[in-house]
This record gives sequence, structure tokens and C-alpha cells, in this order.
Amino acid sequence: MNECDVVYIDAPSDPRLDDFRNLNHSDKRPDMPGGKGLVIAEGLLVIPRLIRSRFPVRAIMGTEAKLHSLLADATLAATIAKAAIPVWCVSREVMAEVVGFDMHRGLLASANRVDVPSISDVLDELDARRDHPDQPPVSGTIAVLEGVGDHENIGALFRNAAGLGVDAVFFGAGCADPLYRRVVRVSMGHVLRVPFAYFDGNRSTWQRGLSELQQRGYRCVALTPSDDAVMLPEALDGAQRAALMVGAEGPGLTEHAMRASDVRARIPMAPGTDSLNVATAAAMGFYERARTSIVGR
Repeated sequence: MNECDVVYIDAPSDPRLDDFRNLNHSDKRPDMPGGKGLVIAEGLLVIPRLIRSRFPVRAIMGTEAKLHSLLADATLAATIAKAAIPVWCVSREVMAEVVGFDMHRGLLASANRVDVPSISDVLDELDARRDHPDQPPVSGTIAVLEGVGDHENIGALFRNAAGLGVDAVFFGAGCADPLYRRVVRVSMGHVLRVPFAYFDGNRSTWQRGLSELQQRGYRCVALTPSDDAVMLPEALDGAQRAALMVGAEGPGLTEHAMRASDVRARIPMAPGTDSLNVATAAAMGFYERARTSIVGR
């Protein structure tokens, strides 16, 4: 299997497999019951993104066939070998007993979490990239989430953000953990590469942090189905930088968040439809920005 040293393990109780034990709990934050706070990636598409990300990989576990496919990429195999990442080969039966359920993808990797940058740090990094054409392009689009507690919605939103050139995702109060295993899986690993950060404060105070975005030239656009909101293209017209704000499905953005925004925007929908899925609504905003903005502003 290329340059990597692959170790075969037959016993489900082997402590070297502990990172992957009882995955329904171990990937939760360390402040949660049974949580180890590990980042867990699954499958041949997501694990390479983890290996190339800022998160230090601890171990890889897989069936022989899946490891063979992963390590067929010579560059990736060399990266794994250089970082001395342990690679454990197990049978499908051993894997199922370790993780606590049948793992159809047959391949897992664990990584440590890293410190989350501040909002200011992310914005400074984006400004620095604007000043250096050799850096990855900057679209001037940021997503702001409030009260989004569903892991699949957060994962889908990160996948949409990556595909449509969003620079970063900022979390207000009441959002689910973006590094939970289901988020990593649904995002196809893009949560590991799209920068994210948190606003300080609780449900009624975090919105004060929007002022920093506004001071840096971002138009804060609150997405809402309300009839008194302007249409989305009008709300974004002429904005060189935009922060698209979305809230929980059902209640949407709080009134505190609405008041802190610069403009309220709605997406036209068919009669009898009160709202869209939050990741879908965000994607429409991202697309509108991608369609009309000039990358690199």
C-alpha cells in the first residue's frame, strides 16, 4: 500500500482503535457526556480533505480494500507517511464492533480540534488576501448563522458555501457544533477548509458583533420570508461585500438580529409555501452573490 506502514489489527478491544470506539458519542465536544472532542471523517472523498486541512490527523482506520484505494494516491500516501499518521487495517466486522454500527464507507480518520480564530482574525486574513493576488481569491461574501441547530443543515450549508465561493461562516448564538461527525460528512469535508468563527454573546447580544462587519464594509442582509422585505437581488445590488444572515427553520432570525441588519431580503416563493430549508435559502443568496459579484474585490 505505497509508502505507509499499515498495521493489521484483529481484536476490536485493541486500545489503538479507541479514537473510533462508540462513534455515536466520541465525536461530540469534550463538554458533552462521553465526548472526546475529536474530528471524525468518513470515506474516500472526505478523508483526503481532512489530511490536507489544518486539523492534525491522529489515526486512520479502514478495511484493506478502502485503504488500498486511499493510498493509491502517491502524493497523499507520502503526506500520511511524512506526518507519521498511524494506519490501522481491520475487517469490516471488527470495524462495526468498534464504532458500534455497520460502517458502510469502510474508512475513518480522526483528528484533533484546533483553536477557532476570532471574527477579527478571519476578517484580517481576508483583507490580507485581497492585497495579494497570489493568494486564493476573495468573493466578499460571508454567511452568518443564528439558531441553526440541525447538523445536516449546517453540513449542507458549508458544502454550498464552498461550491459558491463564500469566504467564511460566522456563528451567532444557538447553533450546533460544526465539527460534529454528521456535519463533516454532509459537508463533504468542506467544513474543514471553509473558515468559521463565533460571535461573542448570547441570543440577545451576539448581534452587536455585526457592527464589526459593517465597519469593514459588509452589508448585513437578513433573509426572511416577511412580506415587508425587499427582493434578494435588490438587497444585494451594489454591495461589494455582503454578510448573508440566516436563522433557524421555523422561527427564522430573531428580531434582535433583524434590527441589527442593514436590510431584510426575501426570496420569491410559490403561493402556499412559507419558507425554504435554511441551507437552500442560503445557497440562493450565495448564488446571487456569485452571479453578480466580481471575485477579488
